[in-house]
Amino acid sequence: MQRKMEQKKSEFDDKVLEVRRVTRVVAGGKRFSFRATIVIGDRRGRVGVGVAKGLDVAAAVQKAKHQAIKNIVHVELKDKRTIIYDVEAKYSAARVLLKPARPGNGLIAGGSCRAILELAGVKDISAKILGRTTNKLTNAMATIEALKKLKKSVPKEKKVINE
Repeated sequence: MQRKMEQKKSEFDDKVLEVRRVTRVVAGGKRFSFRATIVIGDRRGRVGVGVAKGLDVAAAVQKAKHQAIKNIVHVELKDKRTIIYDVEAKYSAARVLLKPARPGNGLIAGGSCRAILELAGVKDISAKILGRTTNKLTNAMATIEALKKLKKSVPKEKKVINE
């Protein structure tokens, strides 16, 4: 009797940002492995980035998915469309600026920043990668850091006390 392995459908969508072949030099020569960077999100405010290495691409991708699930961040969205206020963040050499946009403006972002915002469920936003690095992993992590900075309320402004 054969048993069919049923994989339950994950609640998260995923996107492979990059797969790199990495090399380690040992006494007998070079050993190759693969590093995968994955973004997962439910398009309703939860998003995560995972990085993992494996001997083949499939193993690296699977490990990276597990890492991404562990690193989930919740994003507070205004009217389920955009972020609440402007936010800028830095991670390593990467800098990212996220600005809310009016409904109907669309997702204006590039590279790994776009993938993260798309899977987070942000529909109207203007994003700019300010750093000079083209590294997809650091740009993705900078975007996650920016989303972590968002709180439920607008940042406190200076209060003027009339005396």
